[in-house]
Amino acid sequence: MTVTTFDPNTPAVTMTETALRHFEKALNTNTGKIVRLSTETSGCTGYAYVLDLVDTASDNDVVLQPGERVTLAVDPEALALLRGTEIDLVLEGVNSVVKFNNPNVVAECGCGESFSVS
Repeated sequence: MTVTTFDPNTPAVTMTETALRHFEKALNTNTGKIVRLSTETSGCTGYAYVLDLVDTASDNDVVLQPGERVTLAVDPEALALLRGTEIDLVLEGVNSVVKFNNPNVVAECGCGESFSVS
């Protein structure tokens, strides 16, 4: 058995340098936008990640600054599912794919579109 302690000083969600560069490029062509991360009920396992470029954070969003030019708003209703998640950009074959390294996930569907937590 392991014990996990909650550290309120740990960012809810982080990004790798590769992901930061990816989102910086996206934001360069979408001036004034920020990245918003939320979840929705979806798929065969339970939840799906939703990334949007939006004009402003929604009320009560947790607003993070993972990089100098990237602002990330996290839906407060999804925070319990996302706490500790690292967003990465990886190469799969010839495609770049945003990956979520979420320590809360206990199962994922076979196609990778949805996940569940305990």
